[in-house]
Amino acid sequence: MALVSGYHHLTMSTHGVQEDYDFYTKGLGLYSIKRTVLFDGVIPVYHLYYGSPAGDASTIITTFPFKKPGIFGRRGTNQSRTIMQSIPVGAADFWVDRLNGMGIPAVKGERFGLIRVSFAHPCGIPHELVENPDDTRTPIANPAQGVSGAHGIRGIYGGAVAVMDAGTMEEFLEHGMQFRREGSDDRGSMWIVPEDNGLHSALEIVIDRDSPQGTWTLAGGTIHHLAFNTGNEENQYALKARLEGMGYTDVSEQKDRNYFKSMYMRSPGGALFELAWTVPEGWAKDEPADAIGKSLVFPPWFEDRRAEMEAGLEPAQF
Repeated sequence: MALVSGYHHLTMSTHGVQEDYDFYTKGLGLYSIKRTVLFDGVIPVYHLYYGSPAGDASTIITTFPFKKPGIFGRRGTNQSRTIMQSIPVGAADFWVDRLNGMGIPAVKGERFGLIRVSFAHPCGIPHELVENPDDTRTPIANPAQGVSGAHGIRGIYGGAVAVMDAGTMEEFLEHGMQFRREGSDDRGSMWIVPEDNGLHSALEIVIDRDSPQGTWTLAGGTIHHLAFNTGNEENQYALKARLEGMGYTDVSEQKDRNYFKSMYMRSPGGALFELAWTVPEGWAKDEPADAIGKSLVFPPWFEDRRAEMEAGLEPAQF
């Protein structure tokens, strides 16, 4: 039995707060589903969540805008490289026209037989919208931003990971994570992420032996981690035990992320993976279910520092 069912979320360290918020909500038509702060360390940095109106697990993109602290990273190899989201078949031309019209250079291409639109976040992180015929999720319509159900993003398609040594990473994906190889090309390989309700997400490997080692810390302009959904705590601990039993012993202890519980591990290819499951209260743990993402919320352990942290956050209009 697969212990993972699809992605939970994808997380980046970006630059400016306003450009980040506008890119995902006004550009890509996603909804703000949570505004909080970085739970680790003491630097006052926003943690912004975007996705479907209800914040469904397989739709969530999250960011840490690091412009104000002035911490910037290096994109390179042995690091997650590309954020990928799924769109309906035939929607690529709409997105090429829309993004270019908004001043976001976008081009249409293909890999593994799938049409995709390539562009970049304002901080430079590569993004792709992939026409996925196997994805049956309802597209995210956002009429206020000019995105209809015919073209809207369905959710996460996956991520691309750049590696120097494909063999060790592929062994980990197949035997550790229980992913299935779907194809290979001269650049790398494509792996299917198990799903409870059908095939609609993947992880792509890009062999890169020329770029410098990418940054692994929380630093602007880089992807921090790819999070996979274990569905519940039992599967999470079972996967931790499976990986540790195979010798992948750097799986972290469980961390409380308020809305979900997480474990982290550095994959052999360098990309940081998260194993996550949503707690029963979900996004409504600290906001009304019909008003998630409307206010700035803090985890209980930061409430006594709220004023200090709010003063340190980069100003933005949400």
